Amino acid sequence: MTEPRFSPLRLLVAAIRPIDPILFGLLAVLLGYAFVLMHSASPERIASLLVNAGVALAAMWLAARLPPQRLLSLALPLYAAGVLLLIAVDLFGETSKGATRWLDIGITRIQPSEIMKIAMPLMLAWYFQQREGHIRLREFVVAGALLAVPVALILVQPDLGTSLLVAAAGFYVIFFAGLSWKLIVPVALVGVVGIGAIVGFGDQLCQPGVDWQVLREYQKHRVCTLLDPTQDPLGRGFHIIQSTIAIGSGGLLGKGWTEGTQTHLAFLPERHTDFIFSVLAEEFGLLGALLLLASYLLLLLRGFVIAAQAPSLATRLLAGSITMIFFTYAFVNMGMVSGILPVVGVPLPFISYGGTALVTLCLGIGILMSIQRSRVLAKG
Repeated sequence: MTEPRFSPLRLLVAAIRPIDPILFGLLAVLLGYAFVLMHSASPERIASLLVNAGVALAAMWLAARLPPQRLLSLALPLYAAGVLLLIAVDLFGETSKGATRWLDIGITRIQPSEIMKIAMPLMLAWYFQQREGHIRLREFVVAGALLAVPVALILVQPDLGTSLLVAAAGFYVIFFAGLSWKLIVPVALVGVVGIGAIVGFGDQLCQPGVDWQVLREYQKHRVCTLLDPTQDPLGRGFHIIQSTIAIGSGGLLGKGWTEGTQTHLAFLPERHTDFIFSVLAEEFGLLGALLLLASYLLLLLRGFVIAAQAPSLATRLLAGSITMIFFTYAFVNMGMVSGILPVVGVPLPFISYGGTALVTLCLGIGILMSIQRSRVLAKG
């Protein structure tokens, strides 16, 4: 007897065929961390985290099923829609805590800046594919302009964290497309000199009334707090001081699951979102943090392998950029909660609570799966 055409087994095989087992296994580990830590940090959010994870996994699966060229064909309309929505946020957006980032579309609120985290690398990868074989300085200038528009629109909301992530996503594509070090090194040197000046003259620059011109007042305070959080230990410096106490008090093995005193005595701020790594370090110690870092490292390695083996220029650029975005999320988040970077509101990837960010990150995983699947199909 022949097996029915639409048997449950055939449907199951068809459903899991686009899934890369290594990527999915690593994602499962990271989501496991998320549920374990959320149970300690904010158990009332477990149900909504489960819903968010379900939606994110569905988005990942849908992206994995689409061929890369189909995804790239969506680049221009997705980028245009994202820019138009960012303009709409500036004109009609909802303001909360001094920032205008959300757009009410009737049935729900959306944060259009999140769209650009995927639309930006898609757009630039598509653009460089159209110019393949003719990539010169002019192409990099155009790519820079395409990147500058949404970044500027996000900056004025203001949302420094998201603007940095979008800028990074676009820069990685431009870098992997062959941007000359002759252009990168001068900009890097200016950045190093600027950071050195801030560190060296921080006491003078952080005085009240000193206008930094390029940064808003609250952004200036974040940098100054990084330099010396003890200047205002019960105000602006409270978050980072309590976070470093939590991380340091965990020791080698931690205080035990749900036993973190900084977490459960409410000293640790935003413990379910930006500062969830501090919960991990306090309750599971250095060992738990190293295991998480190993999981991220394996995810990055898998992403770079997919990028290196990708069948076309656009897919190589896209896979490389998405992989580096995972690194940027993790590096910035762990840096800011450890007191080595300013607090800019970047979540710990796949672990911090937040539906929009989780869906965006899982879309990135799905795109990597799509690229890997296209390579396997090309080999026959």
